[in-house]
Amino acid sequence: MGRYFGTDGFRGEANVNLTADHAYKVGRFLGWYYSELKRRAGKDNIPARVVIGKDTRRSSYMFEYALVGGLVASGADAYLMHVTTTPSVSYISKVDEFDCGIMISASHNPYYDNGIKLINAYGEKMEEETISFVEDYLDGKLRLFDKEWDELPFANREKIGCTVDYVAGRNRYIGYLISLGLYSFRGKKIGLDCANGSGWTIAKAVFDALGANTYVINAQPNGFNINDNAGSTHIEGLKKFVTDNGLDIGFAFDGDADRCLCVDEKGNVVDGDCILYICAKYMKERGELINNTVVTTVMSNFGLYKAFDKLNINYAKTDVGDKFVYDYMLKNGCRLGGEQSGHIIFSKYASTGDGILTSLKIMEVMLASKLTLSELAKEYIPYPQVLKNVRVEDKSKISEDKDVRAALKKAEEKLGTTGRILLRESGTEPVIRVMAEAEDKDICEKYVDDVVSVINSKIK
Repeated sequence: MGRYFGTDGFRGEANVNLTADHAYKVGRFLGWYYSELKRRAGKDNIPARVVIGKDTRRSSYMFEYALVGGLVASGADAYLMHVTTTPSVSYISKVDEFDCGIMISASHNPYYDNGIKLINAYGEKMEEETISFVEDYLDGKLRLFDKEWDELPFANREKIGCTVDYVAGRNRYIGYLISLGLYSFRGKKIGLDCANGSGWTIAKAVFDALGANTYVINAQPNGFNINDNAGSTHIEGLKKFVTDNGLDIGFAFDGDADRCLCVDEKGNVVDGDCILYICAKYMKERGELINNTVVTTVMSNFGLYKAFDKLNINYAKTDVGDKFVYDYMLKNGCRLGGEQSGHIIFSKYASTGDGILTSLKIMEVMLASKLTLSELAKEYIPYPQVLKNVRVEDKSKISEDKDVRAALKKAEEKLGTTGRILLRESGTEPVIRVMAEAEDKDICEKYVDDVVSVINSKIK
């Protein structure tokens, strides 16, 4: 990971370790950099174009204005999609040929956090080289184009950039999602938990257009309630909502709607691993699973691999983060990949995880097979898994601590070939994650608690 940018952008508590000044400087660099690339390509009269979206956090407006100030001061035009989803910014960055895109969101984090996600012209997460340049500028040590830059030049006169209201981009994305619906949802009772986040209007618009009887919760954002006992990280409310209202299925998104988890008609949660299983089986049966390979992460459940083995489906494992999943998919021509958390990538249709797209693909499988979600999921049997998060100040210090490593090694030896235990640093939060899988949940709890107790002893 970089100095400021992790696996999913520059993230931190608003105006604590991610400030409006940071955002202004990110805008200053991107506006200047892409304008300079155009100038060097002989396109000096064509301003750089950057599209920006944001989620519903109170601080998102502050960061939006700061980014815009930096962009236009450097000569770029800023196109504002306003409150929208991360995958919509990714889609529009590519199809409308922007130089880059920016999404202001801290995804599933609480409202007081925020983040700046950078997206390239292909709708993919920004290249590490460009991110490194941004970080160099933030640190005041930028060297680029064979020159040291103590400060970047400001645009002046007719070169100063402008802002453009671009809600049309969000509407184009909604139209794109609707176009992917192969079946009518008429007669289906579908619940949506929008996490009081980016998908609060988009998701309902898509399902309504496809004919569903749409029931929505957590779609009244006030700047402070994003992900607050809502969405894919707090799915208990959707479980009750589905069973209380006799719904056919429920979908839960996170704050920027790049994740999706499901609830079946009986109130059972269907996580990202099970979604991968259902979609992989469906795609293989139709000859759509290119390379016969599904890309997973090291956090995927043992049960998923056993289920794939029965279907003769191959799988790859990457580091945690949909960025790593997509990179592998791109290099190896894979069509399906994702994470247990609900980041699912269908590379034929998107270059990032897209929660609403995932929900549409699950509906496609249900309607094509004429099966309920519980029937589709029954052949996937996950191993018991326990995951605990410990908030720390210095992730690398804790993960490399000799006593913590010794406790982890001891647990690994005890589990042997009957299970596994992992310790990893979150790429988006100041958190250490400890996860164990075994044939018995009590065993998982024991070994996770053993390691967590050592970690806690180091931070008191």
